[in-house]
Order: sequence, then C-alpha cells, then structure tokens
Amino acid sequence: MLCVTCPNRDSGSCGTLLEAQSRTANAVHGPSRPLLQVARPGEQIVVRNQTTQQVLVLCAGWAYKYIELADGRRQILGFLLPGDLFSVLNLFEPQSQFTVAALTDVQVSRFERPGVRARGDRLQLVLENACRDEAAGAIRLIAVLGKCSAEERIAYLLTNLARRLRTRSVIRGQSYPFPLRLRHIADALGLTPVHVSRVLSHFRDRGLCVVSNGVLNVLDEPELDRLGTVA
Repeated sequence: MLCVTCPNRDSGSCGTLLEAQSRTANAVHGPSRPLLQVARPGEQIVVRNQTTQQVLVLCAGWAYKYIELADGRRQILGFLLPGDLFSVLNLFEPQSQFTVAALTDVQVSRFERPGVRARGDRLQLVLENACRDEAAGAIRLIAVLGKCSAEERIAYLLTNLARRLRTRSVIRGQSYPFPLRLRHIADALGLTPVHVSRVLSHFRDRGLCVVSNGVLNVLDEPELDRLGTVA
C-alpha cells in the first residue's frame, strides 16, 4: 500500500485519518483503505456545490481551491500541498463550498466520512489544527487583499508557500518547487498577470527572489519576509 511509505503520512493529515478509518472498518467489515484518485493539470477534482460522502486529502502534487463568478472570473482561495485536507468543513458538510482543480499531476485519497469521524484524541488534534490553520489563513488573506500593495501581496504568497514547503519537504538552500503560473498568482491576489510579471521582475532586479522554470529561488529571505509579513 502506497500510504505506508508516503513521506507525508506523519506530517500531513493522512496518517491520522487512516488510523481512524481502520478502527471503524476493522470493527465492522475488516481492514479498509482509502480510495485513490489521480488527476491531470487543470482537471477538476471537486466541483462547487457537489455533494460527496468522502473526505479528501491531497497525496501528491499541487492543487488549488477557487470560486468562479457568473462572468467567468475566478478567485483562487488557496493552494493545496501534499498532506493537506481539501477543507475541514468537508468533515461535517457533504456539499463543497468551492471547486478544486489540479495544478500539476496529483494523487488524492478519498476517506469515507463515517470512518474519519471515529472518535480519537489524535484525530481531534488534527481537526483542531486544521480549523486553526484554515481560519487564520482566511483572516490573513482578507487583510492582504484589502490593505496590501501588489508587492506586499506577492511577497506574502511567496513566503507563505515557502514556509509551508519547508515543514514537509527537504529543501536544499532557498530553492522551492513553484508550479504556479502568472494567472494563478493573479487570481489568488486580485491582480492581473501583467502586474504580477512586473512585480516579479522588480523582485528579481532588487535581488529578492527569482521565479523561473517552475522553481522559486529566494535570494534575500529577510527582506522578502519583511515585505510579506502581515501583522
């Protein structure tokens, strides 16, 4: 089973969800395992207002959550990294509040909700952490979009993703995988791709960071952190 050797089993939500589901399944039907799904870049994994009886966790690759407006514009709500729950709300609400699409090739684990909601101290801790992180992230994003300049918004996004990557991956130096394109950054921060390109060029000229060929190279971490820090 791939989950046994997954590097995100302990750092992400998967390990605890597997334990919770196994306890319930063993008591009723015997050993169980999550359903696995793969998706290609751009493919929708969950559709807004769609009902599902499963809790989803990203196993591999990158994905993003978004809402599409009536005129076709979209607001990206956040980016999912390996080990992330799609949303803690999905544990209690069967209807998705947003669409999730694959940014790269991805693998997704689908856990049956009754098994996930089996009682357990470790599961409760995972839920508490997920609720805290999701709420805190939403509050910071509101502040960033409402009050920060384009430079501050982009610096916030870059430093936040770099911080999340460091907690779950072996990072060499200050180089990070970065599959986002200009349109993804623009749709996440309320900017245009042209504006994003100008700011990234400005960051490069100032010696802060360089985004090229799917890699983010941070050259001046203290200054980029200062620019992207939200009080």
